[in-house]
Amino acid sequence: MSAVPMLRSTSEPPPSKRGLEPLRRVAVLALGVAIAFAGLGAQTPDQVREIEFVTDPMNPRIRPYESIVVRIVAYGLATDQPAGPVRVGLRRGPAAMHLRDASLGWLSKPFRFQGSPGRPVRERPQSGFEAPLFTMADRQSRLQDAVLFTAAGKEGVAVLSATLEGVTASLTIRVDSDAPRVMQEERVTFGPEPRSTDPYRPLAEHYAPFIAQGTWYQPKSDYITRFDMDGDWRGDNNWVNAPQGSTQAYVYYAVIETHTHWFLIYNFFHPRDYSDKCVVGACHENDNEGMILTVERDGTPTGRPVAMETLAHNKVYSYRASSDVTGNFHDLEGEVQFFDGSHPVVFVHAGGHGVYGPGRHSGYVFPDDRFLEGTGVTYVYKGVAERPRHPADRMVGYDLLPIYDHWWLLAHEGQGRQQGTFSSYYSYRPYGDRPAARYPSIAGAFHGRMHGEDMAKPFWGWHDNETRDKKVLATGQWALDPAYAVSRNLTLPGPVSLRYTFNPYLLDPESGSAAPE
Repeated sequence: MSAVPMLRSTSEPPPSKRGLEPLRRVAVLALGVAIAFAGLGAQTPDQVREIEFVTDPMNPRIRPYESIVVRIVAYGLATDQPAGPVRVGLRRGPAAMHLRDASLGWLSKPFRFQGSPGRPVRERPQSGFEAPLFTMADRQSRLQDAVLFTAAGKEGVAVLSATLEGVTASLTIRVDSDAPRVMQEERVTFGPEPRSTDPYRPLAEHYAPFIAQGTWYQPKSDYITRFDMDGDWRGDNNWVNAPQGSTQAYVYYAVIETHTHWFLIYNFFHPRDYSDKCVVGACHENDNEGMILTVERDGTPTGRPVAMETLAHNKVYSYRASSDVTGNFHDLEGEVQFFDGSHPVVFVHAGGHGVYGPGRHSGYVFPDDRFLEGTGVTYVYKGVAERPRHPADRMVGYDLLPIYDHWWLLAHEGQGRQQGTFSSYYSYRPYGDRPAARYPSIAGAFHGRMHGEDMAKPFWGWHDNETRDKKVLATGQWALDPAYAVSRNLTLPGPVSLRYTFNPYLLDPESGSAAPE
């Protein structure tokens, strides 16, 4: 469904004539481009004279909790054209937008309009003798001219105001339960998970993170979910199946133990890594980033958390949960915050899904329950996989899935490759004369083809660029051998054993020696 102009400002009335025949439109476009590049004295319309709302779908009437794309199109006026003043489209944005009644909905952070069926992304509404006389400054590669409006759960009339370079306009959006459905219905629903027999499950539940997940213009790609959210184990159809896949919330977990510490690994899976500027490698099918919480075994059933490290785009960020933790190879980024006493707070970026603790990289203020940009969902562990109702939902429950059972048993050269789950197999070669992986060849990535091929990684394929470049930690070593990795990244208090009492991912998990106190 194509987007059409809905409302415009009245500061500069446009020419009344609308709708050129295709040949005439092409002729006007050619004339405008010729004038612009021949330097025949035409003035570029740097001043915004008018702004116009365009919505996709074109009818700004939606159901509660559904969303609509709202785009701002800017116009200027070229006054010295041979045929008289010409109304021209400008690339300007983002506009300042706000809802007159914030209780009626939410606005995402701005993004570059991605187009819709019937309207290419570069097309601008035109009338009369308009021509796209864009200056180089107008051709902003970072132009962000749209937001996603999501209606709240009640009917009413939402009024959205926009201001761009002093020009204002308003759009009325009707929230009506009888409006046509916009969202695609999910075709997969997962029942309760089998009762866990994992002895480490209570520990994983006790420390299950509080997740502040940013959302953007594809919120279903931002919701945390499971790899088989579309009902199959193929990785190369997750991008196209995401709109109808399940948004039930899951977090994958693993627990590894030494004589002195537990290492709790949490993975957050998304069907798409997306952006409004998908250059090569910037977007890809499947996405899986996460964190490691280091807990000191102090004789109590749940121990004492001392440090947390998170992964964002092949970079590890380190945080301390105890004042006696100091930096080593990594500097400390800040202090871990906890929800309800034991659940570390992490922020997951919208679109790219990098994971951060509190501090300068985070887009969420925990004490205020506030996302710094646009919308976001907060998740808490409930043992039940709930669905977010909308891109600004709160306290959505998630369930835990054991990585060993769901992923690791498919990670060798066998079923995981055959059914299209994994790819990019490699031989794990750790530094420091550390134990080898249990399989001689393990999957380095989830199988995916859209935009970037095989780019998302399970935790045994993760790496930190800095430590890998300096040959401190090899690919996969950060999470496969966390006792060694965390003790290199940080200086932990007390003795740190490198000898595992439980690590089913390594061939010889008991290899190692005690680090000095």
